[in-house]
Amino acid sequence: MVIKPKVRGFICTNAHPVGCAQHVNEQIAYVQSQPQADTKPKNVLVIGASTGYGLASRITATFGNGASTLGVFFEKEPSEKRTGSAGWYNTAAFQKAADEAGIYSKNINGDAFSNEIKAQTIETIKADLGKIDLVVYSLASPRRTDPNTGEVYSSALKPIGSGFTTKSLNTSKRVIEEVAVEPASEEEIAGTIKVMGGEDWELWMNALNEAGVLSDNVKTVAYTYIGKQLTWPLYGKATIGRAKEDLDRAATEIRKVTNHLNGEAFVTSLNAVVTQASSAIPIMPLYISSLFKVMKEDGTQENPIHQIQGLFRDNLYSTERSIGEHNRLMQNLKELEDDVQDRVQTIWDSVDTDTIDELTDYTGYNHEFLKLFGFEVDGVDYDADVSPLAEINNLV
Repeated sequence: MVIKPKVRGFICTNAHPVGCAQHVNEQIAYVQSQPQADTKPKNVLVIGASTGYGLASRITATFGNGASTLGVFFEKEPSEKRTGSAGWYNTAAFQKAADEAGIYSKNINGDAFSNEIKAQTIETIKADLGKIDLVVYSLASPRRTDPNTGEVYSSALKPIGSGFTTKSLNTSKRVIEEVAVEPASEEEIAGTIKVMGGEDWELWMNALNEAGVLSDNVKTVAYTYIGKQLTWPLYGKATIGRAKEDLDRAATEIRKVTNHLNGEAFVTSLNAVVTQASSAIPIMPLYISSLFKVMKEDGTQENPIHQIQGLFRDNLYSTERSIGEHNRLMQNLKELEDDVQDRVQTIWDSVDTDTIDELTDYTGYNHEFLKLFGFEVDGVDYDADVSPLAEINNLV
């Protein structure tokens, strides 16, 4: 079939297998072109390994550090009549490249929140790897089923305390409009913390520790976005921000649990980038489009693979770490510079529908969004007839 993007709201409902593969190969090539940290992980578990920062972590670990990896994700398999999810195609391409490089890699497709997937992961580690020395936690989901009670929790993208009205870039209509967002209820705050907070990360680390599959000096990292004043009303100081604060609590508890191994647990604050998760947050498309404009002018704009490659080399496996509040690793310092934020604010205050292309880099934002699903990738013939089918080798 000839596969063209089908965009509905903030999501693309299909994906291009060849485009996704080419995008993965671009990221692999970037990592291979970069200097690496002197100290490297050997056996890596990536929870949420198929897209965004999780995929970038797996690529960096494998093709920058030569590490064996086990990836956990929840993706849709293609059929003859329907494309699979982008994460499915990403993983198929990653696995093909890992196989060709002769580097161990296996995959588990299922609900990472469940006890069953945790147990399956532990058994695979015991059988194949023995112990893990790095655990990357990079899950993004709108809902979570508590593995012990069966209760389903949903997240809410809302402010806390009082509602607010803000500018938003409606990507479907390509217009700047005002959106009013009502404040979250206590139930919505609690649900967001259950879905997006640190509880599941903590459960994973407890299970791995109890199973004896964590190595001495094990490291674990979870990713967050904090931002600054412009994004705080609907991000840093809102329900999502409250959930991300819970990651700091979990990191403290994980340090205690892994203390006997001399373990380290970090929340890492990363740049605002285009991901499937960030595109769903009303304030972020306009903010990121404005940020891209500023940071590209400065030559400092980075995508997930640039951020994670730098994290491994300059922070996580460096003796000179950038440590911020709550013992977070700070990989987003360039975004947070006052000059950068002031220029983004100036764009934000001035932009309207007629000046989107002039004042922001919405074109770049939209390009990165489509690349998430394998579209607008250089070197791909999008008029060609391609099969939507793709197999993931080493699927446990």
